[in-house]
Amino acid sequence: MTKIFKQLGRHWAACLAVVALLIVQAYCDLSLPDYTSKIVDTGIQQGGIESPVPDTVRSTTLQALELLMSEDDAALANEAYSAPDADGMRTLNPDADTAALENAFTTPDAVLYMAAAKNAATAAGTTDTVVPTAYDLDAVATQLAAASQAPGAREMLQSQLTDGLAQLDETVADSLSSQAMLLVALEYDAQGIAHDVQMSYLLRTGGQMLALTLLMVAVAVAVGFIASRVSAAIGRDLRRDVFRTVVGYSNAEIEKFSTASLITRTTNDIQQVQFVCVILLRMVAYAPILGIGGIMHVASGNTGLEWIIFVAVAALLALIAVLMNVAMPKFKQMQVLVDRLNLVSREILTGIMPIRAFSREAFEEKRFDRANTDLMKTQLFTNRTMVAMMPFMTLIMNGTSLLIVWFGGKAMDLGSMQVGEMIAFITYTMQIVMSFLMLSMVAVMLPRAGVAADRIDEVIKTPSTIHDPAAPKALPADGTHGVVAFHDVSFRYPGSDEDALEHISFTARPGETTAIIGSTGCGKSTLLNLIPRFYDVTEGSVTIDGVDVRDMTQAQLHDELGYVPQKGVLFSGTITSNLKFGGDHITDADAEQAAEIAQATEFISAKPEGFDSPIAQGGSNVSGGQKQRLSIARAIAKHPQIYLFDDSFSALDYKTDVALRRALKAKTDNATVIIVAQRISTVLHANQILVLDEGRIVGKGTHAQLMESCPAYQEIARSQLSQKELNLQKEGE
Repeated sequence: MTKIFKQLGRHWAACLAVVALLIVQAYCDLSLPDYTSKIVDTGIQQGGIESPVPDTVRSTTLQALELLMSEDDAALANEAYSAPDADGMRTLNPDADTAALENAFTTPDAVLYMAAAKNAATAAGTTDTVVPTAYDLDAVATQLAAASQAPGAREMLQSQLTDGLAQLDETVADSLSSQAMLLVALEYDAQGIAHDVQMSYLLRTGGQMLALTLLMVAVAVAVGFIASRVSAAIGRDLRRDVFRTVVGYSNAEIEKFSTASLITRTTNDIQQVQFVCVILLRMVAYAPILGIGGIMHVASGNTGLEWIIFVAVAALLALIAVLMNVAMPKFKQMQVLVDRLNLVSREILTGIMPIRAFSREAFEEKRFDRANTDLMKTQLFTNRTMVAMMPFMTLIMNGTSLLIVWFGGKAMDLGSMQVGEMIAFITYTMQIVMSFLMLSMVAVMLPRAGVAADRIDEVIKTPSTIHDPAAPKALPADGTHGVVAFHDVSFRYPGSDEDALEHISFTARPGETTAIIGSTGCGKSTLLNLIPRFYDVTEGSVTIDGVDVRDMTQAQLHDELGYVPQKGVLFSGTITSNLKFGGDHITDADAEQAAEIAQATEFISAKPEGFDSPIAQGGSNVSGGQKQRLSIARAIAKHPQIYLFDDSFSALDYKTDVALRRALKAKTDNATVIIVAQRISTVLHANQILVLDEGRIVGKGTHAQLMESCPAYQEIARSQLSQKELNLQKEGE
């Protein structure tokens, strides 16, 4: 987990920008329910009227309202409005004290509206509540104006109003505000502007909602863009670090991890980390902001339904805890199963020809099916667990909505909550629940990504056993170059109990060919691999021109060598790009000359595109012999001082082998040549032949000398050459 956040920490500036944008997005997201509530409660139910103080009022209505106010409030109201125009209309001054006016107008508005409603009911001859009209308002205003002419009428109205308010219970008193809004709506209706006022409010509020929505969309796009860039950069950096580390690995580290596991860690594991980084930036950072903001909005209200949120969150956390305990072990196991499937797949695909040759298709299909089925069962278990979570989540969310509607309906019946408030409360509750849901989903993904991050970190932090010295030594500037010497060298593979090579000592000089021959598994390739430091010796030393190869940088060492592996490896590209693989200093002429020496010109010329002919990945579109000749040509084109051939002529026919070695002898006349071979014909003319048996040198000398003194070499020679050929060689000597 900490490793994932460490990767994000490298991009702290982008992460801070994402958090800032998410705060803006959360503000927009949390503001929209309030606007919805305003549209429902104010825009629809109250006709777009936000205040009990009308923006415009007729003189008769204002006079009636002033009669129901105290003298101070009446004076304040009178001063707040302009003088009547020709139609008797008065307009609220822009600089009026709105808060003080609301306190002054609320009760008179409500009383005047109730009086108009009573007048409407009387006119209709009923005791039921009747919605008054502008006519009823005018009638009541006229009655109040007439009654106010009597001495002491104002004082009597104020006394009756005070006594009446004192007898009202709290619920009715709370509804005075809504009654006041109805009076303003009735006044606007009388003026003929009620529809305009409502539409103006709806358009204004809707426009604000639209602006917030557009801002939220823009911020969400920006967050997605930055999060994607950050996660892509993290993936790029991890792939670069892993690749750079693996390229510096010796064979020991490659074998420790296995190629299949390294491929999985470079692809699947990094993708897991990259995906979770996007989720962390887009969801984990957003969920707490949204949840805390939703809780603050709910807490600021007086709905009395906050307990429902706590019940929902508690149920959600309990569900998440159960699911995490059930699914978490399987998530940790999944990466191991992916490794295993990749290993089996790679083995089958690379060995498809032997599998067909031995009719093992059915067996390999069963082996793949076992690995595939194990992974499938684990994935099914985790997926089913996640799928099972969704119905429970839906049940909790719908149950929460049901509780809010049930208790919210009762609150509306009592007049303590409006429809818009309940809608906003449901929205905030869903936002809070969804924020916890997002966190739970991420909590499920994080462990698997944490395992992937640990596996990636294990590769990056595993040091290579082969590394450059702190103070490298340079090769001598003059004198003979290319003298390779083994000084009492012993070598043991990591984890092995026995030495693969024991007390090896010999010297290979420029202008000479040193051949290494022996039975299969005797250590020939191992010996050769000690020179380029694919492995380091366990005891003794390997020197070039008197300098221990461990005291040189690997780049300096490899510049001296032209290495041809036992199994020819070509890279996707063209023939030319493969021949020039040794460096930019190799010219077209060098590549063509090397191809000619390696006896590759004939088949290259036969191709329509010649040296520009494409080479598929791994050289799969050329034969084994062609691949081997191109590998030899690649080493020759580099013009190294030391040539290392690891059984590199095994795929060549005898005629090509002889022609190649003859051309190679002329080319490498001043270079050191070390050849590992299985065939006697390849090493017949070597200046020095080393015979290995079980990791020891049991013979050293020329072919003729070894035929006289080395039983092991004689046995190899007799197994490959007829008696007639052996006699001819003796006669030639």
